[in-house]
Amino acid sequence: MSVFQGFLDFMGETSFSLITWQMMVMWGVVLALLYLAVYKGFEPLLLVPIAFGALLANLPTRGVIHLKHMPDGSIDSGFFTVKGELRAPAVPGPAGDGQKPALPETELEVTRIEGGLYDFISQGIKLEIFPPLIFLGVGALTDFGPLIANPRTLLLGAAAQIGIFITFMGASLLGFTAKQAASIGIIGGADGPTAIFTANKLAPELLGAIAVAAYSYMSLVPLIQPPIMRLLTTHKERVIKMKSLRKVVRLEKLFFCLLVTVTCVLLVPDASALIAMLMLGNFIRECGVADRLLQACQNEIINVVTIFLGTSVGMTMQGERFLMPQTLKIIVLGVIAFGFATAGGVIVAKIMNWFSPNNPVNPLIGSAGVSAVPMAARVSQIEGQKYDPTNYLLMHAMGPNVAGVIGTAVAAGYFLSTLGH
Repeated sequence: MSVFQGFLDFMGETSFSLITWQMMVMWGVVLALLYLAVYKGFEPLLLVPIAFGALLANLPTRGVIHLKHMPDGSIDSGFFTVKGELRAPAVPGPAGDGQKPALPETELEVTRIEGGLYDFISQGIKLEIFPPLIFLGVGALTDFGPLIANPRTLLLGAAAQIGIFITFMGASLLGFTAKQAASIGIIGGADGPTAIFTANKLAPELLGAIAVAAYSYMSLVPLIQPPIMRLLTTHKERVIKMKSLRKVVRLEKLFFCLLVTVTCVLLVPDASALIAMLMLGNFIRECGVADRLLQACQNEIINVVTIFLGTSVGMTMQGERFLMPQTLKIIVLGVIAFGFATAGGVIVAKIMNWFSPNNPVNPLIGSAGVSAVPMAARVSQIEGQKYDPTNYLLMHAMGPNVAGVIGTAVAAGYFLSTLGH
């Protein structure tokens, strides 16, 4: 056998021949995401796993994930099969006095389960396990005190949800179904886990594009929000100094967790998993008697789940499915949703000042009504200090920021209850 023939035989055993142009385009997308994460520092804890998962999705791997072409032309993933054999039927038992003989039993004896690594890991998304666990960690990391101390900031978090419903209507006009439009609209909440949770239930075929858009815009908060904030506010409004927040005692925080859990579950039961885990994490934080659990929620659990969630989302970005016109529409609608959400919070803050001129709200904190905790609150702080270095808005902005997390979960629950059945 010639050396050339040996080389051809070797190449036949490799996967080079399986590379497509869609894969190569997606490699470029992966490099762009890694650049934003590594060199620009935009949400690296999220974008690095997503980008690496997208890379694996666009390589002809073996033993990682199986892709399946669905009847509607889409491509789904995360399949595994159960191999087994039938046991011999049991022999009917003898008939007793006036009793019938026992019926034969047929059982399936499982011998092995076949599937790639991410066929199993991605079940955390399909079975809706990962997003609630992320909320558990978010609750454990977040101080709800600013919202309790200044309850009116709850209105700012609610106002930011306007981006969700405006985008829902816009997506419907562009030809998306109601379920798809609702899933796209949740991007406006700037809450990646909630966007994934909703899309998985209502529009799983769009999961990859929605997740990437949600997390990308979360990472671009420092670039997207400031121009909108400046456009909608005057210099006089940007330098408003808010009154110091009162100290919130532990009992108030614990009662708040229980109250929000009961209220939200009764109002929107479809959001129960997200709300329950968010409040459980915060209750563990504030109770003061479960330090080991708190450390686990703040570190090990949320870190491990973030890796698996990010890579599983990236695995949905298979080139043949991702490089479609509707993906571009989702990206555009996502930034529109984010822009309206930011504007909604700022405008409602200005309106609130009409009714409380003696205790004004700095409208810059209205932009923190989106759910990107705590990045959106930091943007309000940075933007405010550009005009007055002595103005500290961070803790004030955490109020609408926390309210935005709850508001987005409630909006998602509304869509799930009205469209998901």
